[in-house]
Amino acid sequence: MRFLSILAALTLSAGTAIASVPCGGSFNSFVNDLKKEAMSKGHSKSSVDRFFGGVRQDPKTIKADRSQGVFQMPFIDFSKRLISQNRIDNGRKKSRQYDAVFDRIERQYGVSRGVLLAFWAFETDYGAFQGNFNTLNSLVTLAHDCRRPALFRPQVFAALELYESGNFNPAKTTGAWAGEIGMVQMLPADIIRNGVDGDGDGKVSLKTSAPDALMSGGKMLNHLGWRANEPWLQEVDVPQNLDWSKSGLNHQMNARDWARLGVKPRAGKLPNLQASLLLPQGRKGPAFLAYPNYRVYFEWNKSFVYVTTAAYFATRLEGAQRYDIGNPDPALSGNQMKQLQKKLKARGHDVGKVDGILGKLTRAAVQKEQIRLGLPADAWPTKILLNKL
Repeated sequence: MRFLSILAALTLSAGTAIASVPCGGSFNSFVNDLKKEAMSKGHSKSSVDRFFGGVRQDPKTIKADRSQGVFQMPFIDFSKRLISQNRIDNGRKKSRQYDAVFDRIERQYGVSRGVLLAFWAFETDYGAFQGNFNTLNSLVTLAHDCRRPALFRPQVFAALELYESGNFNPAKTTGAWAGEIGMVQMLPADIIRNGVDGDGDGKVSLKTSAPDALMSGGKMLNHLGWRANEPWLQEVDVPQNLDWSKSGLNHQMNARDWARLGVKPRAGKLPNLQASLLLPQGRKGPAFLAYPNYRVYFEWNKSFVYVTTAAYFATRLEGAQRYDIGNPDPALSGNQMKQLQKKLKARGHDVGKVDGILGKLTRAAVQKEQIRLGLPADAWPTKILLNKL
């Protein structure tokens, strides 16, 4: 699988159909309804007819949407799959090549270069693979599909706005299966809100201009709440007698309070910031302190394993050492994770969709059950926990 669209596309993972948003039925009738709504918003009939003239339902888009099993992988496996020495080397080359652009982003939006380099790498391999799905077909197909119509229907009208301003070609604009466009994969509405002409040519060209794409990504992160000159993730060593129930994203304390409990940075110093102790694979695996900027990642992407990998990779691109892999307990299989989620739901926990993915809700439920059962409450599900449940 190419990792082309897992930023905004994974914002989708929680969805169920929203009854108030029209979806389903005859595709042609659905398109006609879109056209009527577009004209009610003030778009001319001729413009609307040209924009929707060649739109087609795309079964490959639906297939891609349903095929996201890779996010069942645990952090260590997932990060090894996405982070290669070649990506690190290329990232450092790009950092030098666009040094002035990254300096401008850091001054203007407060976003550190490693953060954008990591997104650029994971989304499109630094622009090399931007996706070949017809963007309009994908957006209309996903708006018609009743899983997440509330997300995609507005994107169709945003694409229409881009078309009318000369920045979208319904027949030729391509990108990821979920409708994202360009080197850092942004949805049409985000392009309208955050698109920046970074190279000064008078256009916002996210597919062909790295300065445009990077500046736009920086503005978007700033818009989502990124805090300037603050870290996002820091690897730490943890004492074996720690109260593991204090770990996880649902708990925070000042990093200096973590230090008083024996948590030590593997490099550098601990800042005077609120932090959560993140144990992606439990108390025996890698450990990180996650600062407020780490949470901004979830405004752009809802996958825990992707967010943590992207945040970690950003630190590597800025010189951090490879994480200490430790010796974590074996991960549950996808089927075992689904069994676990069903058992957690039966006990009244909200784990979201039973999908075999260890996300934030499942982790929180696991930790509560570990506490109840007297197990180390590090939010890492094991066969022992599964059997006890």
